Amino acid sequence: MAQRDYVARSQKKKQPPKNKNQATQSVAWFKVVIAILVVSGFVAVLLYLKDAGNSDAGTPLQNEQDNIARPIEGEKDPLPVLEEEHWEFIEGLPAYSVEVEVDELPNADRRYLMQCGAFRKESQAQELKATIAFQGLESQVLDSKNSKGIWYRVVLGPYESKRDAERDRHSLRSARVNRCQIWNWE
Repeated sequence: MAQRDYVARSQKKKQPPKNKNQATQSVAWFKVVIAILVVSGFVAVLLYLKDAGNSDAGTPLQNEQDNIARPIEGEKDPLPVLEEEHWEFIEGLPAYSVEVEVDELPNADRRYLMQCGAFRKESQAQELKATIAFQGLESQVLDSKNSKGIWYRVVLGPYESKRDAERDRHSLRSARVNRCQIWNWE
């Protein structure tokens, strides 16, 4: 294959640029003409609708006199007399009573404890205790010692039923204390 000399090769001659203004000018005039036609057509339709609604109108003074309501002299209906309504349940309801038999909950042999946190620092436990106190509940900070060190636990209870503990846990959730767990009291 023959070797080529790319260095000595001359560059291609640039062709003169095409006149783009002529093409864009014709497109611009075309768009202007279309816009004028659309606007004039819209105005023509509005004028047509305006005139079409008033073609059978007649004189304005005559139309106003036709629209005035005149009372009919011969017919006068008096309104019926409103009778006072009598409701029976108003007298009967206060004397009415319903007796419902409620089964008493059996006394649980278990007691429950709710723990809401365990912290390494006592200040964090006291802060949680204050948050719980703002909800109207009384909590205690108990210290637990184990092989890992001292833990400060925030507990509530003892509760006689789990339902009572659940009610308090629900009220604490509204205060964004979400980590409370209910355990059997031992």
